Amino acid sequence: MLPFNRVSVIGLGYIGLPTAAVIASRGVEVLGVDVSEHAVNTINQGKVHIVEPDLDMLVQAAVTTGKLKASLSPEPADAFMIAVPTPFKENKSPDLSYIKAALETIAPVLVKGNLIVLESTSPVGTTEQISQWLAELRPDLKLPHTEGEQADLFVAHCPERVLPGRVLQELVSNDRIIGGITPRCAERAIELYQLFVRGECLRTTARTAEMAKLTENAFRDVNIAFANELSVICDTLKINVWELIKLANRHPRVNILSPGPGVGGHCIAVDPWFIVDSAPEQAQIIRKAREINDNKPLYVIEKIRQAADQFKKPVIACLGLAFKADIDDLRESPALDIAKKLLSENIGEILLVEPNIKQLPAKLAGYKAELTTLNQALEKANILVVLVDHKQFKTLQPADVTTKVVIDTRGIFG
Repeated sequence: MLPFNRVSVIGLGYIGLPTAAVIASRGVEVLGVDVSEHAVNTINQGKVHIVEPDLDMLVQAAVTTGKLKASLSPEPADAFMIAVPTPFKENKSPDLSYIKAALETIAPVLVKGNLIVLESTSPVGTTEQISQWLAELRPDLKLPHTEGEQADLFVAHCPERVLPGRVLQELVSNDRIIGGITPRCAERAIELYQLFVRGECLRTTARTAEMAKLTENAFRDVNIAFANELSVICDTLKINVWELIKLANRHPRVNILSPGPGVGGHCIAVDPWFIVDSAPEQAQIIRKAREINDNKPLYVIEKIRQAADQFKKPVIACLGLAFKADIDDLRESPALDIAKKLLSENIGEILLVEPNIKQLPAKLAGYKAELTTLNQALEKANILVVLVDHKQFKTLQPADVTTKVVIDTRGIFG
């Protein structure tokens, strides 16, 4: 007999939908809940509304067998996994409103013995805050932040740690850090994850689990900031940064990451600010790294302005809008921000090439812009700006761009 007969996943985005589909593939009944009617209807047709390799086949199989269903409203379940956005506000402080809204949605259907797991990357203390919010929403139930092991509900945190483009493999193969408000909360959550995780489930406290995910992303952010700062220095000194990094990385204890036009995505561009918000006086390197990476798009835009000054009628092709290669995810994308800034400044005709989306994102609504193909961009543009190293762009050869000014922020031309 399965330890969980029915699991509900709240939030059917880039993490929630793959998680729901993988659990359903293990024979567990899964109800996915989302506020988007389009997402719910698409999933119930056995289709997907996001791009992730092999996800479409897994969802189709799970829906066909009846193990996966999507809904706009929650229903009773044994476990509830919350996978909703955790962005930051304009002042860089964390926005937990999506988490609170998810709790308000599921609170009426909770019963004694339920497990609530927060997957969303969150500031330290959020899991305890969940327990407090639930106590307010359901005063008839005892919660672990006050009742400890005598609580009626189990509350835990297990941060997602998957790589877009490899989500289905890494959901299963990666080790998971599982932190409970109490040891029993953690153990109950481990029972859930062992249904589908082949990696090791590592038990800790909720606060440590929260900080672990923030630490992982802040570590990468600091290292990317080093690479981005190095690329600016190399421009000043007329050195090829890509060659330099390759040579420096031949040292057995050096591993410099690749520079780019900035840092995007829902994790690395956001999570370090949660640490800064929690310990503003102490998080000095982490704050500076964020500032360096946030300023890199401005540096790229200035290089594009200088290139545009060389032409009477500049035609600028932006290659890529996603935040990383070979996905359609535009969240916190520096490439998208650069494209928007260029369109707003009207410094020339702007061509947008993004092979992983079919229509312009809402962020560019109102601007004179349209998607075009790589071939069309090569024919028309006199300035090429490589913002994302999609596989389609990697096929380009130096001979293809000899007549153009090339600003390569991803090193596809080495």
